[in-house]
This record gives sequence, structure tokens and C-alpha cells, in this order.
Amino acid sequence: MANITLKQLRYFEALARNGHFGRAADACAISQPALSMQIKELEAALGTELFERGPRQVRLTGFGEEFAARARSILQAVDELADMARASGQHLSGRLRIGVIPTVAPYLLPAIIAHLTSSYAELDLHLRETVTPKLLLELAEGRLDTAIVALPVSEPSLTEVSLFSEEFVLVRAAEDGGKPVPNREKLREMRLLLLEEGHCFRDQALSFCNLHSAQPRELLDGSSLSTLVQMVGAGIGITLIPEMAVPVETSSASVSIARFAAPLPSRTIGMIWRKASPLAKQKKPVQANAT
Repeated sequence: MANITLKQLRYFEALARNGHFGRAADACAISQPALSMQIKELEAALGTELFERGPRQVRLTGFGEEFAARARSILQAVDELADMARASGQHLSGRLRIGVIPTVAPYLLPAIIAHLTSSYAELDLHLRETVTPKLLLELAEGRLDTAIVALPVSEPSLTEVSLFSEEFVLVRAAEDGGKPVPNREKLREMRLLLLEEGHCFRDQALSFCNLHSAQPRELLDGSSLSTLVQMVGAGIGITLIPEMAVPVETSSASVSIARFAAPLPSRTIGMIWRKASPLAKQKKPVQANAT
């Protein structure tokens, strides 16, 4: 059997993850024909097909599924060897892949990027914004070095370090600004706008309101905090947002902000990383102003 290259394994992993030649080629920053040729050469070296090719997507064959698990382990080990070399240096440099949840990214990333780029000129920063379950998966697979999420995540393989805590605030129509702030029981009777399934902030808001299941007519889902605030400004309902989002999201909407009485709804934001990562000894909490 001919030698298998790391380049082929990386292209294979991208295609297995994306299920589409075009998207995989974009992820690898190469042309689609070049990626296709590398995959064919890999299959020829192995003597069997790794993918079932359809008109719109590709799927792993049975052998491809087994091969994918081994390939990811090999790539993760290679990346950690590179991380080990970087960690042996005196300061943080090279590639650093950071994941961030969507309810933090727009408000905290500017401060983080400014701090890291000014403090570590040799750092090659890669950012990924997605929901917590995907960040945890990509951390486990070695595709991220660290992530900023709401704590706790309670994963034994991960280290958690708290960065700061913040309160949730109530967003309602501008004309309701002078009304008493509803308590949790009253909130359950109102039209509450929430982020769609998969966002941890949705679960935190539901927990504060003691709403674990609700009729579709009682809750409306949005894809971002910006969408929710604009819907409130249009008179559709009320919503909760984290305090760090207030300056950005309320500047262009006709809404009012109110703070709850105790017990205050809040969350803790922190960084997580694999305990086994060679970069672990270099990880330090990023100091940034959350508001």
C-alpha cells in the first residue's frame, strides 16, 4: 500500500465532516478538483472507497466510518505534538483556536482580540462561533484549543475557569418602561421570546421562569439576541438578554430595560480546555470588560 499523507487525512476529515466536496474544499482553502483528486488517491492507496457519492452530498461507507475515527485520532495526536512544541516556548505563539457561544461572541470578542493581538504579536488567532454542544464536540476532537461558554459544563475531561458573572435583564416595549417589573410567576403568563433550541441562554431563561415545557403559542423562538430585541421593539412580546448585550442590542430598538428583584437571574462565563492539552499550562483567563 502506498504511503498515506497527513494532507490526505486532513482533506478526508474535512469531507467527512462537511459531507460536501464544495464546503470541504472551502474549509481546506483549496479548489474542489484538487480535494477530489486527493480523496481519490487516498482511496486508491487504501484499495477501497471511503465515500458514497451522491448528486448533492457524500456519505461515508462502512469502512469510511471506521477510517474516520482512526484518522481523527491521528490528526489530533499530530496537532498535539505541534502544541507541545509551541508550549515549550516562553510565550504564546502560533495558532490558537478559540470557540465562543453566540450570546457572548459579538460583545466580548472585540476586547479579547484586541488584548491578544496587542500582547502576543506572533499569535495566529482562529475564532469559531457556535452553540455549546458543538463547541464541546470540537474540543473533544481537537479542532479547538479552548472555548468561552456559560459554566458549568461538568465534563470530566475539561478544565473550567470562571471569567466573570453577569445578570440577565428584562427587555420590553419602550412604553412599558414605567410599569412594575414582573416577577417570575408573572413572566410565565406573558409572551416570552427566546432563542431557538440549542442555545444554553434559552435554557437559563426557561429555568429562571420555571418553564420547562410550554405551548408553542406561549413562546416565540429567534435565532439571535438582536432578532429578539427587534421583535420586542415591534410590540410582539418581552425577552431576557445578558447585561453585556444591552449597549449593542438596545441602541437601535424602541425598548426599555428593567432589572429584576432578588433572586437575580444570572450566568457565569468562563473558559474551558482539555486537561490533556499541551497548551494547558499556558492558558490564563482573558481579562476583558464584559459591559
